[in-house]
This record gives sequence, C-alpha cells and structure tokens, in this order.
Amino acid sequence: MSKKKDQEEVSEGSQNAFAAGGKPGAGGQTQDAEPSGSANSPSGTEQPANAGPCGSAEDRIKTLEAETADLKDKLLRKQADFENYRKRMLREREDATRYSNAALLSDIIGLIDDFERAIKSAEESRDFPTFLQGISMIEKQFIEMLESRWGLKRFSSVGEGFDPNRHEAVLRVEGPPTAKPVVVEDFQKGYFLHERVLRPARVKVLVPGTEPATGPGTEKPARNAPEGSGGSGT
Repeated sequence: MSKKKDQEEVSEGSQNAFAAGGKPGAGGQTQDAEPSGSANSPSGTEQPANAGPCGSAEDRIKTLEAETADLKDKLLRKQADFENYRKRMLREREDATRYSNAALLSDIIGLIDDFERAIKSAEESRDFPTFLQGISMIEKQFIEMLESRWGLKRFSSVGEGFDPNRHEAVLRVEGPPTAKPVVVEDFQKGYFLHERVLRPARVKVLVPGTEPATGPGTEKPARNAPEGSGGSGT
C-alpha cells in the first residue's frame, strides 16, 4: 500500500509540473520552463531602431562623397604648389646662369679703372717708361687676382718635357738622336683652371734627329702647326 501511494504522489507532482509549464525531471523533480523571448529564440531577437538598410547605405554614400571631395581639393592644391615650385626653380636657374659671372666681372671692373687711370696719366705726361711700368703692374695684379680668387694659373713650359696634354707643338727642332722631346720656346703660354688644362701652351719642341747634328738645330714646322704661325721653318 505504501509503495502504491508513493507512485500516486509522483504522478500527481508530474501533472502539476506540466500544468505550471515545467518539465518533469529525474525522480519526479520538476525543471523550470525556459523563458520566452530568450537569445536562443528566433522570435525574441531584437533589431536596432535605426538599422534600416536604406538609411545606412545613404549615410555611407554621403560620407564617401565628402571624403572624395576633400581628397580632390587636396590634390588640386598640391598640383598648384608643385607648379609654382617648378616655375620658381626655373626662374632661379635662369637668374643663376645669367648672373653667374657677376663676381668675376666685379673684379675685372677694378682693373678697367686702373687701365683708364694709366692711359689718362700717359696722355698728360707723355712718359712712355712710366706708362709701360704702370701697364706691367696692372697685368701682374690681374694675373694674381685670377689665380687667388678664380683658380686660373698660367704656366711656363720652357725646359720641360713635351706633354701633348699640356702643349701644342707649333715648331720642332731636330737635335741629337738620343735627345728627348723638350720645349725650347713658348709662343703662347698655357693656363690651368684649378687642376684642368684650360688652354694648352703653343710651343717650339726639340726632337731627336735622324742624323748626328753637325750645326745648329734645323727648325721644321710641326705637323699640327697652322700655316704662317710662329715663324718660318725648313
């Protein structure tokens, strides 16, 4: 009787649990029913109030249009700045080329003043030795100025070995067969600009003869000598 009574009580408890929305558990224990509208229920999913597809797309388009307009404005400004910079560089380069010799010409102007004073003094005194002395002083000052300020240096070649990089042979003189080519006279001095030959010297060269020399050396025009320059030679 007692066992039958327990079974009836379990049955009644299960029915009461179903009526309350629960589920019977093991041993007749009831489980609470899941609340309606939970996250796992499709019908209970919440939607944002302003998450409509049309409104979101329009806002994104407006944002992209604003960004595009801003980038276009920045690009145009950069192009204008670059064009102004290019024009300024061209103008500065033209000015640098046009006035690149301004410092050199400023130095030469002072020498022109010295020449004018020497000529005026010679006209008044008619003293040729004094005039010659003044011109020689001006030449010396001119050479020193070019050398010290501009790197232009005049070189002498007499007594040096012939160097085709520094000398232009105008005349050649045959000497002893064992002699080496040597410069014996400067017709026109050469100049260096810093370490580079600006103008080669035009010279007379002593070259080895084909026969023993029996008298003074015989002058012959050099192969690269222009006609009528430096004197006659046969």
